[in-house]
Amino acid sequence: MTGINLFQILNGLTFAALLFIVASGFTLIFGLLRIVNLAHGALYLIGGLAGYSVAEASGSAALGAVAAMALVALLGAVLERGLMRFVRGAELRQVLLTLGVAFILDDIALVIWGGDTFTVPVPAMLQGAMQIGGVFYPKFRIFVLALGVIVFAALWLLLNHTRLGALIRAGVDDPEMVEASGINIRRVFLGTFMLGCALAGLGGVIGGAFLTLYPTADAEILVFSLAVVIIGGRGSLVGAAVGALLVGLLNSIGRVMFPELAYFVIFGPMALLLAFRPLGLFGKTA
Repeated sequence: MTGINLFQILNGLTFAALLFIVASGFTLIFGLLRIVNLAHGALYLIGGLAGYSVAEASGSAALGAVAAMALVALLGAVLERGLMRFVRGAELRQVLLTLGVAFILDDIALVIWGGDTFTVPVPAMLQGAMQIGGVFYPKFRIFVLALGVIVFAALWLLLNHTRLGALIRAGVDDPEMVEASGINIRRVFLGTFMLGCALAGLGGVIGGAFLTLYPTADAEILVFSLAVVIIGGRGSLVGAAVGALLVGLLNSIGRVMFPELAYFVIFGPMALLLAFRPLGLFGKTA
């Protein structure tokens, strides 16, 4: 394997890790809660910019990430309690509502941060490169890859081996029965929605460190996240991981081999997949 091939594969894997962090929050909200949140990309951008500001002011990227997750989770709570409860079960209304929220958040970002490009500062210990298989590769991107694996493991354990995960799944299938057992399922759903939004905020900080942040970054990450969820299957955490790997690798390798067809390399196979498996690789009927 040549160095350039290994380098592009590593690029694909690290981009896939970022996509998974963002898309895992999207699949929690879209797949499990049946909420179409097209403001997810705008939350990614707001989280990244807020994290950048805190990191620059405090000198701590970790504090910036925590602040971004907290802010975006709070925005998610306001969105879910203030607006989404009025359109629950109506997907077209959810699309229009969250699209409008995305436009508002984009304008707020322009007012506060302007239209410049920002890069979230990388901690000193993650700066520089390390040697992998004969090529030198940025330490921070390897950290992103490890973080993606950690987020997957934590979410998988949460959803499949905790009482909260069982409540989320049961509440989606039969909320009335869960309510009858004395559990406030609305509070469970609110916490899940906030977690999904917080992951978008974390993704914004991580993505802002090596993809940079700019006014249209939210739309681009949203398109990639939609591709991940559609390919993997809505509501499937494993599907989100597999979808992120496919999209990340196709994007990285496609941009090198077919630069003029970079998006077709991703969305062409996605369209072909949906023709034979409309629910995605791991999707199930609602």
